Amino acid sequence: MLIALFADIHANRQAFEACLARARGEGVRHFYLLGDFVGYGADPEWCTQTAMELVAQGAWAVRGNHDNAVAATSERMNVEAQVAIEWTRNMLGPKHRHFLTHLPMQREDGARLLVHADASAPSQWNYVTDGETARHSLDATQLPVTICGHVHRPALYSLSPTAKVTPFTPKTGVPIQLLPGRKWLAVLGSVGQPRDGNPAASYAMLDTARNEITFCRAPYDIDTAAARIRENGLPPRLADRLYEGR
Repeated sequence: MLIALFADIHANRQAFEACLARARGEGVRHFYLLGDFVGYGADPEWCTQTAMELVAQGAWAVRGNHDNAVAATSERMNVEAQVAIEWTRNMLGPKHRHFLTHLPMQREDGARLLVHADASAPSQWNYVTDGETARHSLDATQLPVTICGHVHRPALYSLSPTAKVTPFTPKTGVPIQLLPGRKWLAVLGSVGQPRDGNPAASYAMLDTARNEITFCRAPYDIDTAAARIRENGLPPRLADRLYEGR
């Protein structure tokens, strides 16, 4: 079975559409959505509605910190993110707010743990950025594979039977076999706001039959996504950074 893995969509309709089209073109019918459907971008309602429809069709979804901030006004962010989330609250209707704020913090499918941020403390929204922070997540579950987002940069870590954590830098389009006998942590890049220097939307594909993960990119209409941000009076930097992948 092929499963498409999306994280950090961030209200970027054009990027979300491009990733969905690519994945469906590969025959994907199953989706895991790892949070942050809103924030930064200009189409929170459309992205949330699309996520709701995917979940109604069987997709799994977990809550991200920006989703949490829709209702949790105590959630504090940097200035640009705070402006965007306050704007977002006014753009969402009751059903969309309910969906976002009632998403689970994590889910398990029997072989994999899905969580937005660090699995050892999901509600603290800690970033997994190196071997030490990866170990915290890997130690938080007995399941062989953990999948998270939040960082906006693709990465992969393995934990050996001797407790050694090894980082991998995945290459776009190259399948990586998740070898048995190890525990694995896949950090997805961002669909809607990549920060690894590549502006193309980032997602991954999991082949459960082969036990392989492939990190993928999907070019999208950045001009339209950026124009939507500017038209809605959101901080211009949120539009500019889409071109930079930063």
